[in-house]
Amino acid sequence: MSDATTLAFETDCHIFEGCGFPTPGLHSFLFKPMFTVGGIEFNKPILLALLSSVIVIGFFWAAFSKPKLIPGKLQMIGEAGYDFVRRGVVYETIGKREGEKYVPLMVSLFFFIWMMNIWSIIPLAQFPVTAIIAFPAGLAAIVYVLWVSITFKRHGFVGGFKNITAYDKSLGPVFPVVMLFEFLSNMLIRPFTHAVRLFANMFAGHVLLLIFTIASWYLLNGIGIAYASVSFVMVIVMTIFELFIQALQAYVFVLLSCSYIQGALAEHH
Repeated sequence: MSDATTLAFETDCHIFEGCGFPTPGLHSFLFKPMFTVGGIEFNKPILLALLSSVIVIGFFWAAFSKPKLIPGKLQMIGEAGYDFVRRGVVYETIGKREGEKYVPLMVSLFFFIWMMNIWSIIPLAQFPVTAIIAFPAGLAAIVYVLWVSITFKRHGFVGGFKNITAYDKSLGPVFPVVMLFEFLSNMLIRPFTHAVRLFANMFAGHVLLLIFTIASWYLLNGIGIAYASVSFVMVIVMTIFELFIQALQAYVFVLLSCSYIQGALAEHH
C-alpha cells in the first residue's frame, strides 16, 4: 500500500474514537523514493515493475532453456501460456501467416502486464503497477510506434495516409469530415484510450480494495465490528473479482494491440 494508506493503520483510527474515516484518494498512489542510484529515484511501483520483468523472463527462461520432447510441469505451463496468446489472440486477430512474427511481443506484453496487475493482491506489495498511468502509457506508446511504422512500411506514405484516414471518395460530401475524424481517432485518441483503459480499470479496482480494507479496520470497534465483518467479506469478494479483472485487462490490451497491427497490415479499398 502507499505511505498514506499505511499511515491510516498505524494511527489506529476507529469509528468511535473521534477520528474521521481516512478516505483513500490520489495520495494513496504516491510513493516516496526508497533509494537513489545514479541520480535515478526508485520507489515501490518502479521496483515492482522491475521485479515483474525478472519474474516473467526468469519463468520463460526456466521453462524453455532446455526444452524436452516430453515437457515437464514448468515447460507445460509455459507452453500453455504461450500457446494461449499465440492461437487465442494473435492468430485469431492477425492470422497465422502474418501474425507469427508478432507472437513474442504479444506474449511478453500479456504476461508482463498480468504480472504488474497481480501485485495488487500480493501481501506486502498490494499495489497494481499499471494503476500508475506512466506504465500503461509507455506500453501503449510501443504499440503505437509499431502500428504507425507497419502502416507506412506496408502501404507507403500515400497508402498509409489513406489507411489511417479511411480514405473513401464514395462517402460524398461528408468525405473530408470522416477523414478528419478518422485521423484524429487513430493518431491521437487511439493511443490515449489504449493506455487509459488499462490504467482506469486497475486504478478503480485498487481504490475499491483500499476503501473496504480501511473500512474493515476503521469499523473494528464496539458495535462497528458487525459492519467491519461485512466490509471484510467485501474485501474477499473484491480480491476474487480483481483476479479476473487483472487477467482480463492484460488480454484486452494485447487483443487491441493485435487489432491495430491487423488494421495496419490490411489492404485499403
